[in-house]
Amino acid sequence: MATEARPFHLVVLGASGFTGQFVAQEVAREQVVLERSPRLPWAVAGRSREKLQRVLERAALKLGRPTLPSEVGIIICDITNPASLDEMAKQAAVVLNCVGPYRLYGEPVVKACIENGTSCIDICGEPQFLELMYWKYHEKAAEKGSYIIGSSGFDSIPADLGVIYTRNKMNGTLTAVESFLTVHSGPEGLCIHDGTWKSAVYGFGDQSNLKKLRNESNLKPVPIVGSKLKRRWPISYCRELNSYSIPFLGADVSVVRRTQRYLLENLEQSPVQYAAYMTVGGITSVIKLMFAGLFFLFFVKFGIGRQLLIKFPWLFSFGYFSKQGPTQKQIDASSFTLTFFGQGYSQGFSPEKNKPNMRICTQVKGPEAGYVATSIAMVQAAMTLLNDISDLPKTGGVFTPGAAFSRTKLIDRLNQRGIEFSVISSSEV
Repeated sequence: MATEARPFHLVVLGASGFTGQFVAQEVAREQVVLERSPRLPWAVAGRSREKLQRVLERAALKLGRPTLPSEVGIIICDITNPASLDEMAKQAAVVLNCVGPYRLYGEPVVKACIENGTSCIDICGEPQFLELMYWKYHEKAAEKGSYIIGSSGFDSIPADLGVIYTRNKMNGTLTAVESFLTVHSGPEGLCIHDGTWKSAVYGFGDQSNLKKLRNESNLKPVPIVGSKLKRRWPISYCRELNSYSIPFLGADVSVVRRTQRYLLENLEQSPVQYAAYMTVGGITSVIKLMFAGLFFLFFVKFGIGRQLLIKFPWLFSFGYFSKQGPTQKQIDASSFTLTFFGQGYSQGFSPEKNKPNMRICTQVKGPEAGYVATSIAMVQAAMTLLNDISDLPKTGGVFTPGAAFSRTKLIDRLNQRGIEFSVISSSEV
């Protein structure tokens, strides 16, 4: 990292946005934890000085640190102004990009960072953007020594690092993993800011271009080791968790598969098959989600339908998404558990023509997923990028979290900050 020549180690871009303010608070919290002297030099960046100042004042109040606003730099820049992005990138070792939807606003930031030899971390959950950035910029980023690491929030650090953790804890060869996300809420229920909803609307409305991108990339399939992982029905019952489940439609599967390809091709590690699901409780929840899903998939196909979905998120998501986002009470009462069920083969037992003879169950647990866990994951990814340089890929490039951080201490850092990785059980069948 080019920290010595840059005034700021970290710059939070879009710090006055809904998610950006949580990330800014988390960097401030990290500064306190480190108790560095001098402190971790960082800045917030965006279009409005007044809004950025208010974000710092709120963070100061929340953390009981009245001197915070005077300790943090403010950079004025605009996604639509490439020269301003260049100026911002020149001042940072690592940019934490919180400006989404990334398919609309992400590429100019990636471009500016690479041009100026700056690394960039985002919290994108949009597979098309993530995969497109790899094909367009991986070689240029490698040339410039920039590490461009996408999906470093709740999408998809718990899943991607969770699979790697499960592989590392199995006493043998892990060949397949299913993950089940359970989101816990308090008496006031769940709510997600409509920025995430917009990303989903644009993503599902543009599925054909993602398929086209993947066809044009012409990649060889990653080999399947051992028994092929069977896909579950769109609605299935998970006996181990005593709950119905549906496929998880976030970026996790795309990200984990890209990581597994990287680990096979670059580190010669045996690839792991992966499928992601989300628990939805009892049959009433299943019916409610089915109706919401059908509405969504119908409307997202048409231009006017997408406009309606974006204009009325609360109505079409049955109250799960809103323009205001969750209240502090909802955030405080929420948490997540991501449970991994892995199978594989003990040492010396051949995967060819044999059924798996090893089972392992691991978990990643953490606070509210969308904003609290996302901020922790993003900031710890940035700290890992700054501090674990010898354990990163040798050259820069466009990476998934697992590809960039598989050999670093990121999991240890997350454990210390409240995103906990643990083994529940491991046995030979």
